[in-house]
Amino acid sequence: MNLYDAHCHDHDAWLTPHRAQVFADLAAIGVRRAVVNGTCETDWADVAALAKKFPVVMPSFGLHPWDAGNRSPDWQKNLLTALDADPRAALGEFGLDRWILDRARPDDPRLAGLRRAPIEEQLEVFLWQLDLAASRNLPASIHCLEAHGALFEAMSHAKLPARGFVLHAYGGSAEMAKRFADLGAYFSFNGYFLNPRKTALRALYAELPADRLLVETDAPAMRLPESLEKFPPFVAADGSLANHPANLAMTYTSLAELRGVSLESLASQVEANFQRLFAT
Repeated sequence: MNLYDAHCHDHDAWLTPHRAQVFADLAAIGVRRAVVNGTCETDWADVAALAKKFPVVMPSFGLHPWDAGNRSPDWQKNLLTALDADPRAALGEFGLDRWILDRARPDDPRLAGLRRAPIEEQLEVFLWQLDLAASRNLPASIHCLEAHGALFEAMSHAKLPARGFVLHAYGGSAEMAKRFADLGAYFSFNGYFLNPRKTALRALYAELPADRLLVETDAPAMRLPESLEKFPPFVAADGSLANHPANLAMTYTSLAELRGVSLESLASQVEANFQRLFAT
């Protein structure tokens, strides 16, 4: 079977000491393409370098809402340069995030050194990137956390890429999912949703239209429940645990079980969906 990771960060420094093993494991489980998303100006070069070294990587460049507040005056020019350097490149990840404004702890280490851009500023950065995706008909990988209403409102009045877009690790309601699907959305299932408390999201992904499904890891983030991890996490110097990208295989298996279909059938459908959205 051919497997596709619709959203990951395999360029991340957490994975650097394990790079060779990661890509050997991805080859062993049958991964044919992994969309590796840059999120800020400082990591776009790392994504580009990884794509040159490993053909399985599809590079994607975008300015994440967490990083919007620290963007340089030249961020738009720098993003265009990154995209123009590789004709395979997608756009993302970018989007909207109220969580960092309303619920994130002031001392959250993941947000250290970041100026948390207000939603109006995030929206400005988002809309510029969305317009770029539409004008070039690029695959777009969109992040949204606790801002699905604002995201839909913005997208429903904007030009969108004709090929569609993916809402990575979509965590909104079933009602909103239908409205986004009408705009051309795909939805990528993440293994983190297999945690017991994510009952509503599992029910949602069991019922989403088959031709709108993708699968992702978001590695090295968003680990599966420990009991389902076929590839143990990597341990960083500070003791943090990094999700192994090859856990994509178990995410496929679990989603097939959730939807009551064979793994082969799911993999074939996801391959068709991936090719439709990300084909270059």
